[in-house]
Amino acid sequence: MVSGIKVDVSDAEATWATITGWLTSDEGGLRWLQNLGLFLAILLISVFLSRLAARGAGKVLARSRQASKLLSDFMVVTVRRVVLIVGILIGLSALEVNVGPLLAIIGAAGFVIAFALQDSLGNFASGILVLMFRPFDVGDVVEVAGILGKVESMNLLSIKVRTPDNKAVIIPNNNVWGSSIINVTGTSTRRVDLVFGIACDDDMDKAQRIMEQVVGEHDKIMKDRAPVIKVHELADSSVNFVCRPWVRTEDYWDVYWELTRSMKERFDKQGISIPFPQCDVHLIQETPVSGGNK
Repeated sequence: MVSGIKVDVSDAEATWATITGWLTSDEGGLRWLQNLGLFLAILLISVFLSRLAARGAGKVLARSRQASKLLSDFMVVTVRRVVLIVGILIGLSALEVNVGPLLAIIGAAGFVIAFALQDSLGNFASGILVLMFRPFDVGDVVEVAGILGKVESMNLLSIKVRTPDNKAVIIPNNNVWGSSIINVTGTSTRRVDLVFGIACDDDMDKAQRIMEQVVGEHDKIMKDRAPVIKVHELADSSVNFVCRPWVRTEDYWDVYWELTRSMKERFDKQGISIPFPQCDVHLIQETPVSGGNK
């Protein structure tokens, strides 16, 4: 605390003596000059340490395969700011500023802000979990909260998804983390599940050979994983086969559509029919009884 002094400016010698005495006193200007120099030194050291700590955190996170770029950037900025804030508080203490009331004010303001922004803070916490566990990343095709699309951007509050029909959808992180997450492109290979039905009186062995030929001729189907082509069920009006080849994830829909078309064309050429649902209606005519007792 700086004590007040009274100076009689009409007497130069008395004025100089008073000022000199204040500067050299225990609570005088030299002490405050020393405190100010200590505050500036602590501030400069804090800036240096904050950059050093941020650089170290960045290198550690860069080596981790589990940390996304967004999480790395967030952690680097957080470490730098935390170190800098701690340094400022230490510097204010060295300047003999009572930081207790300041911390109390910050705590009260934080409580009010947290209560007012509880939904946003919930999204923030969910965003941290998404960034830590990385169920998906930017560029992945995902299905979250009932929405299918490609992840265009992520932040600590929401993600932006572009749907196949080119709609931009913003999904809060609470909805993302609180629902099932399906990462369509999370693996390098996928299995194409197709069902083909033939008429009940068609040759099943012939139909299976045709499907095996069509699958074997397709250049985008993986050759190191054998496809499954089997009779699956006897439906009401057809015998259904499952056809399950393996493909690279990026070739999934091309193979799905091309196999469907090729199978129909090959069945038509080979005389294998694809039945449609039908039902038989039987009419029973009752013969009226003539005569007799009523």
